[in-house]
Amino acid sequence: MVLVVIVAGLGVVTLLVILFAPHIRKYAAGGVCQSSAVLDGKTVLITGANTGIGKETALDMAMRGARVIMACRDVEKGEEAAASIRAACSKAQVEVRELDLADTCSIRAFAQQFLRDVNQLHILINNAGVMMCPYTKTIDGFEMHIGVNHLGHFLLTYLLIGQLKRSAPARIVVLSSLAHNFGWIRFHDLHSQGSYNSGLAYCQSKLANVLFTRELARRLKDTNVTVNSVHPGTVNSDLTRHSTLMTIFFTVFSMFLKTPREGAQTSIYCAVAEELHSISGKHFSDCAPAFVAPQGRSEETARRLWDVSCELLGIEWD
Repeated sequence: MVLVVIVAGLGVVTLLVILFAPHIRKYAAGGVCQSSAVLDGKTVLITGANTGIGKETALDMAMRGARVIMACRDVEKGEEAAASIRAACSKAQVEVRELDLADTCSIRAFAQQFLRDVNQLHILINNAGVMMCPYTKTIDGFEMHIGVNHLGHFLLTYLLIGQLKRSAPARIVVLSSLAHNFGWIRFHDLHSQGSYNSGLAYCQSKLANVLFTRELARRLKDTNVTVNSVHPGTVNSDLTRHSTLMTIFFTVFSMFLKTPREGAQTSIYCAVAEELHSISGKHFSDCAPAFVAPQGRSEETARRLWDVSCELLGIEWD
């Protein structure tokens, strides 16, 4: 009898899902960037542009006429992504360059070559990231989440900030996450050497993204360079590849998740929307202002994280 009830219940749920599938998908898709801005003559740099949200963002920027630099750790996959973009948009100006955010030498080499070859940079999208990976360290000894998601992009932005200022008006978009709500900056153990939880390490790095955005915005006041962070939504991508449980969960509930194209909309919005030309230091989701957790609004924590980041990277950024 119990089995019959369970089977009947599952049948009803399945039927409801099928009936309301179009409405579920529309809700899950979230906001859409409505801007028709043209980017002819503009240069856009996107990290992690060989797959998922990054690739979709690169396609959109290319279709708007921008020269798009796809900074990827895996150049072969990057070239495959670039080829698919050219196939979808014959006028696309896309090029792939090697960048490993887990290696500061790679970041410095990339920036040096970029500044030598490219005269202007109008939009920098810090898109690449890792999520819930096993405990590993970057080449420089940083815990992988904080090393790639925060410190790698911190250094890259530092090395390119002069180019952005010279190209102003310019924009920086930092990919964060709703997960920042559950993060805390553990200054006493930033690299999780005392204890490690992949989920908490990811949340800490996403909070760092929000804090970096707010502090950088303060320092860029009156430069005509803006910076905003975004939560792309829960996107069905390969970002969960390090977690079997998350991969299964995302597969089963894929209908309730955003596609990479849908997930890219807020990044695109912050990069091109005309109404955001002077907005800086804010957080967005679904192409609209979004809630920031109290720990993400702490000016003291933001400044301390900035100083610690500079010290770890061996740079001075006043």
